[in-house]
Amino acid sequence: MTTAPLTTKTTTNTTTDPSADCRLCPRLTDFRRDNSKAHPDWHNAPVPSFGALTARLLVVGLAPGLRGANATGRPFTGDWAGDLLYATLLATGLAEGVYDERADDGLRLIDCRISNAVRCVPPGNRPTSTEAASCRPFLAAEMRAMPRLRVIVAIGGFAHDAVLAARRLRKADYPFAHGRHHLLADGPHLVDSYHCSRLNTNTGRLTPEMFRSVFDMALAAVGN
Repeated sequence: MTTAPLTTKTTTNTTTDPSADCRLCPRLTDFRRDNSKAHPDWHNAPVPSFGALTARLLVVGLAPGLRGANATGRPFTGDWAGDLLYATLLATGLAEGVYDERADDGLRLIDCRISNAVRCVPPGNRPTSTEAASCRPFLAAEMRAMPRLRVIVAIGGFAHDAVLAARRLRKADYPFAHGRHHLLADGPHLVDSYHCSRLNTNTGRLTPEMFRSVFDMALAAVGN
């Protein structure tokens, strides 16, 4: 890192995040409503991105987890995927503080921002292609609003495809593979990782060392 780090708590920007009562996707709206009845103390709304728009590194995930970000209101917070992601960010100097699975745990990101391709929790953790397209303008606006953006880390193939679609780049030109490093035609680097889900880590498809190597690669690209 060649410039002074930037730290921040959760940052919500109305131009890059959907409104709390967004109804662009009827199925997701209904699912949020059902969860609000069952769990009135949960967030149950589109989950805003976490981190400053001035960050040079953007992490993009798939969508909020039902009992994770949908409950806590912060990306990757409260579920297994978040345990590995935030431990890795802390270990690589991209975060500081203590991750305690709560949006108010005081954890701070350093030169890093975290977002999702789809901002509302989908049933079965599977957004439809229509839902991905409906949420795409928010991701596109977010990347445009990051003047210092140098590297995007895509957590999973869905996020990889969403980044390319938001930037109007062809998937055929940038095939997804874990650990693949792409220099996008329009500027930033894109680094791919398998999703840090419990399924992938339990089966050994993704190890903590493999995940750490993705962020080491991303940090090297940020510094170039």
